[in-house]
Amino acid sequence: MFLINRDSNEAVSLSKKTFQELNFKERQHLQEWICKNTDILGERLLIIQKEFSGFDDTRERLDLLAIDEEGNLVIIENKLDDSGRDVVWQSLKYASYCSGLTKNDIRMIFQDYLDVQQDGGVAENILCEFLQVEDFSEAELNYDDQRIIMIAANFRKEVTSTALWLLEHNIKIKCIKVTPYELDGQILLDTEQIIPIKDAEEYVIKVANKKQEEVKIKEQNQARYNIRIDFWTNLLQEMNKKSRLFSNVNPTKDNWLGTGSGYSGIAYTFTATGGYARVELWINRGSQDENKAIFDKLFANKEKIETKFEAELDWQRLDDGKGSRIAYSLTNVSIFNEEHWTEMIRFLTDHMIKFESAMKDPLHKVMNDS
Repeated sequence: MFLINRDSNEAVSLSKKTFQELNFKERQHLQEWICKNTDILGERLLIIQKEFSGFDDTRERLDLLAIDEEGNLVIIENKLDDSGRDVVWQSLKYASYCSGLTKNDIRMIFQDYLDVQQDGGVAENILCEFLQVEDFSEAELNYDDQRIIMIAANFRKEVTSTALWLLEHNIKIKCIKVTPYELDGQILLDTEQIIPIKDAEEYVIKVANKKQEEVKIKEQNQARYNIRIDFWTNLLQEMNKKSRLFSNVNPTKDNWLGTGSGYSGIAYTFTATGGYARVELWINRGSQDENKAIFDKLFANKEKIETKFEAELDWQRLDDGKGSRIAYSLTNVSIFNEEHWTEMIRFLTDHMIKFESAMKDPLHKVMNDS
């Protein structure tokens, strides 16, 4: 790593250090850096436990356990100056131990972490916000294979060779090289993903192409996604007969379907789950304060809005979250029961038209007075 000296127009080498030289420890330092900023690993992760030892009949501890944005469990093993020769074996063991964790197991593990290591919080709520789902029942956790991330300043040849072989066989594994540098008493940390590097990825894709295609087809054909697409297709056909509000919207595999309100970050949304159908206004603009202010101003018009809508609405300020919601729901119905579809589609389309009509003028006034 180099520092560019503008005055002398030269590249000055920074002093490369070892973690041992700097007296940095694995658990006390590197592990904490990762916990506080997973960008070190090149992606957004939610740490749900550290020094996890909740395995039957063993006292072994994995360094960090995380969830990625797809709901996969990520086993993180961090070393300092030397990866050692056993890190792959350790990581595979921990991945096998974690493969049997249920969604409820993960929730409890994360809740224990929040209670002991953090300042509290509700695991379900944080997981839902991270995964961008509205209900914990919709969260998909540990459905796919587990992933492995290994971190060290130097990886032994036997480690990188094994990691590449595992990649060829569709084991999701990454190696991150971390190197400390010193500059005028300041410590800089350089991170580099060495496996899979670009050339290695191309090689792995050629070798494992058939398996990857099979995985992709399997994902595309998952029953719940097909059901949602079919449901939204039917709903949009009916909605477009009654209104143009969703005329530019396509079916999706998600449990919600949204369209713009004319204001950035504020959407009219259909939601259909295994327990209810809902129409809503979802408010999620630039900041939490702005979202709550918009909600509060609309709430001040509650009586007027509900009078025009001809029913009481569910006003969810959601103080612990960034966004806010105003909704109207039909319960005891399921998107996964096709016998409920006619009732759900009629409810959603009819009430979305009334809902948008009741909200339109108050929302326009709030947004133009802001």
